[in-house]
Amino acid sequence: MARITGLGGAFLKAKDPKALYAWYEQHFGIRREAHGSFVFPKGDVTGDTALAFFPEATGHFGSSGQRAMLNFRVDDLDAILEALAAAGVAVDPNRDSYDFGKFGWFTDPEGNRVELWEPAADS
Repeated sequence: MARITGLGGAFLKAKDPKALYAWYEQHFGIRREAHGSFVFPKGDVTGDTALAFFPEATGHFGSSGQRAMLNFRVDDLDAILEALAAAGVAVDPNRDSYDFGKFGWFTDPEGNRVELWEPAADS
């Protein structure tokens, strides 16, 4: 059975993402990766976890007006989304794929859009 293997990241809307990144960098000494997110490498933790700030007007969190979105790291994105759909959960039919992994989304019972991330094999 496919399973969640950890929290892949937390994503927050921000009025000024660049300024908020700079504040966290200044006050906590963390640095952004080339792709723009804070990443805490799996050598330091059990798996990569990202912290990313999105513009206020982003549609990435869906249309519910939610201010944050959970991202769970998974080992088989398609199997989990298929199982959720079979259970009657609202699953977004769209998928995104990048060199660092694949992404898909579902809506939880509270109406929150939740993101699932299957890291690329070399991640």
